[in-house]
Amino acid sequence: MTKKTKKKGSKKKTTVEEQPTTSPEDAPEEGLEGLELPPYMILQMPAEPRSAAAPSPIRVTGLVGDVTEDKAADVLSAIISLMDKGRRETMNEDGTVEVSYLPFEIVVSTNGGSASEMFSLFDLINYAKERYEVRTLGLGKVMSAGVPLLAAGTKGSRRIGRNCRVMLHSVVAAFGGSMHDLDAEMDEVRWAQEKYIDALVQTTDMTKAYIRKLLKRKVNVYLTAQEAVDLGIADEII
Repeated sequence: MTKKTKKKGSKKKTTVEEQPTTSPEDAPEEGLEGLELPPYMILQMPAEPRSAAAPSPIRVTGLVGDVTEDKAADVLSAIISLMDKGRRETMNEDGTVEVSYLPFEIVVSTNGGSASEMFSLFDLINYAKERYEVRTLGLGKVMSAGVPLLAAGTKGSRRIGRNCRVMLHSVVAAFGGSMHDLDAEMDEVRWAQEKYIDALVQTTDMTKAYIRKLLKRKVNVYLTAQEAVDLGIADEII
């Protein structure tokens, strides 16, 4: 038997195979095999960023829920803070500057609430209408204190949902105390009732006599969207 001897200095030749290049996007993530990943979201930046001084076209707030002090404060703050943000200036041919404002929209969906808070919103809406168009939109339910607020919008710009329910009733009060206190409270209720009627006469096609006739029923008076339009509470059904 002969023994093979390895020559000194000889090296074993190895072959290195070139591995395909894998990009980080193609490489599978550990622990995610078999999972369906959500699609990527690509956000495209505008070619010309909006100037910080440019007015925002979004001028909308909502009265959704009972008309309480806190809710009224939120809507009042929104109207006041946005009052000047829709300002637009246009240069006329004669060099004068004409100032206009973008419309402001209020969404109303409420079962009603405090008469005092309703009047605070009603007065501010009327003040805002002197400067720009106020659009109102009634959705779901517009009841009691919400009715004058829907009707307070600029005429021609008051919309109502096709399935929205509108309800009118007399001012409701709950109080107790001495006879003198009760007399004073009853006077306040009568005042609120008269101002409620005046607000509806001012903003709708209803007369005082017609409203008094409705309220004398001493029940909740429900109206469809079409009936609300017919009575001038709203202008258009959506």
